[in-house]
Amino acid sequence: MSEAEERRNKLDRLTAAGQSPYLNRFPDPEPVAPLLERYDGLEGEDKSGTHRVAGRLMVKRGHGKAAFYVLRDASGSIQLYGNVNNLGEDGFAAYTDFDVGDVVGVTGPVFRTRRGELSVEVESIILLAKALKPLPEKWHGLTDVEIRYRQRYLDLIANEEVHRAFAVRSRVLSSIRRFMDERGFLEVETPILQTIPGGATARSFETHHNALDIELYMRIALELHLKRLIVGGFDKVYEIGRIFRNEGISTKHNPEFTMLESQQAYADYNDVMEMVEQMVARVAQEVLGTLKVPFKGEEIDLTPPWRRVTLRDIIAEHSGVDFTEYPEREQLRAKLEELGVEYDPASGWGKLVDELLSTFVEPKLMQPTFIVDYPVELSPLARTKDDDPTLVERFEGFIGGIEVANCFSELTDPDEQRRRFSEQVAQREAGDEEAGYMDDDFLTALEYGMPPSGGSGLGIDRLTMILTDSPSIRDVIFFPLLKPEK
Repeated sequence: MSEAEERRNKLDRLTAAGQSPYLNRFPDPEPVAPLLERYDGLEGEDKSGTHRVAGRLMVKRGHGKAAFYVLRDASGSIQLYGNVNNLGEDGFAAYTDFDVGDVVGVTGPVFRTRRGELSVEVESIILLAKALKPLPEKWHGLTDVEIRYRQRYLDLIANEEVHRAFAVRSRVLSSIRRFMDERGFLEVETPILQTIPGGATARSFETHHNALDIELYMRIALELHLKRLIVGGFDKVYEIGRIFRNEGISTKHNPEFTMLESQQAYADYNDVMEMVEQMVARVAQEVLGTLKVPFKGEEIDLTPPWRRVTLRDIIAEHSGVDFTEYPEREQLRAKLEELGVEYDPASGWGKLVDELLSTFVEPKLMQPTFIVDYPVELSPLARTKDDDPTLVERFEGFIGGIEVANCFSELTDPDEQRRRFSEQVAQREAGDEEAGYMDDDFLTALEYGMPPSGGSGLGIDRLTMILTDSPSIRDVIFFPLLKPEK
């Protein structure tokens, strides 16, 4: 008989005896971690008063007339100790009949065993949910990537460090909200379903609204609706929201991910740079208690100020190419081919520059770095520099060889914005599926006058990767997109 069949038989016996294997509640259990901390100084044969704990049974071992389990809840693990003297023959038999994976509720005093381990001496134990499936073989430290991502619940059961990583993610979000709120930003919500997907260069997901009989798109950015709110008189707004991009999957990309985007009136990209580096440092200090974090075997120092360098200088530094010497698309294509750089044949001049950045520069930017001043062709929504109209006031923030932020001084001139939208439409018609659309309503908003503004976009998933030393974005998204099993 297989273990799964044995568990099913236990379930049937419980049901036949009139016992429910799935209870509806176990009131007021105490979290394990504070209980362990509270009795850390407990010595000898001292015992506390009666406590109630609940969680999943993780380990089972027996010694004659005594048996031990390890019980884990969301805060930590504690040993359970039961013996025949306390529980009686029938009670002890029922106690040892539990399986690893069962969810139970326990009452009893906390004491320290002869081996010095804090434990709950079981006075009563009740089944709250029967585990009908055994944990996978070698579940402790589950390493099968396919199982870990596809059945995240097993990953969370088996790997406490994974549990901790997602707790860090939650605290990161809370810390960011506190930071933004303290700076006077208002948290808002903008549409996920949009008639025109804008604010980024990316392919969108399409859907259909039956009642209105119109095509809709999942948003690819939050930016354009936040700008509409700046036009409407809100000076500081932010949103932490889900973004959807119909793109490939990699260690840095998932089609559904989380972004913080903000808009601040009367500010430029220098103000936003200061805000981003201060925010990331504050989050690291609050969540981890340090500004120096390990990532990919290196120590990253998040202490502001971060390095600032122009895109032109850093590409020349790492590739030997000054892209301003190749002002035509075909010239730059020939140079990339000479260097052996792969690129999409439909790419325009700006995307070819971006290929130089991602190929030669990005992997080397382990320490926090702001790359500033991008060609206008790469940034259809950013304001041009006053002293050089070929460049825009834009920066990207890199940590650990990963782009984590993309921010700029916003373009507020409606006529210039229309011209750039037209260029995007032409690129789309020429075959670039990531190029943008003409957004007439946004242009109408700009025509009512938008104050100068600095916008930011920060990838929550990528920042969490760095703060948890996770090699893949799928390690910090509870349920990453996977191809369905056949």
